[in-house]
Amino acid sequence: MGYVIDPAPQASVAVAGSEDRFPVRRIYCVGRNYAAHAREMGKDPDREPPFFFAKPANAVVDDNETVAYPPQTENFHYEAELIVALASGGVNIPEDEAESHIWGYAVGNDLTRRDIQLKARDQGRPWDMGKGFDRSAVIGPLHPVSEVGHPSKGSIKLTVNGEVKQDADLEELIWSVPEIISYLSGLVELKAGDVIMTGTPAGVGAMVPGDVCVVSIDGLGQITTTIGPKA
Repeated sequence: MGYVIDPAPQASVAVAGSEDRFPVRRIYCVGRNYAAHAREMGKDPDREPPFFFAKPANAVVDDNETVAYPPQTENFHYEAELIVALASGGVNIPEDEAESHIWGYAVGNDLTRRDIQLKARDQGRPWDMGKGFDRSAVIGPLHPVSEVGHPSKGSIKLTVNGEVKQDADLEELIWSVPEIISYLSGLVELKAGDVIMTGTPAGVGAMVPGDVCVVSIDGLGQITTTIGPKA
């Protein structure tokens, strides 16, 4: 069997200390998973069931790349996030078994066309064009669990041009990584290559062309993204 057009290249992210790369199947994102961020978005931070949105796998961007300011927005935001990459999956994964499915962790930046997202939210429409646009998922090199364990606390910080914009601790996650995996696997079958962006702390804000955005997480290093001219 052949294909009537050439298949798209396999989306992937870097692996720390290796020339090999991690193939990305799907990108799941957790919405409003830090209480202070929920409040700044005008929502109740009470522990309701988590909700999810998605980015296409080919939205991934490596560390130290320039991302053009995207079209159709005047409010382009950063969002520092802990990234989880799965080596295996399943359905209805018990919470106490969730960590056994994780390959590794990374630093991420969930780039967002905030004006488009909020307009869609207020109209009860999908967030896709606010969240899942081209080059909207910056993901740094993955660190295998065998080397970094399972980070559950530690600084997560974001700066723009050296000025601190987000500064929180991973232990502030409303839903922990095992809880996220367990709950999500009750909605869809998770598989090897799935990536989860676990949510962002308070302090989100806008960027403009020329800005340099740096995200760091204790034990996982940092990633740098430069915002280029408007696309």
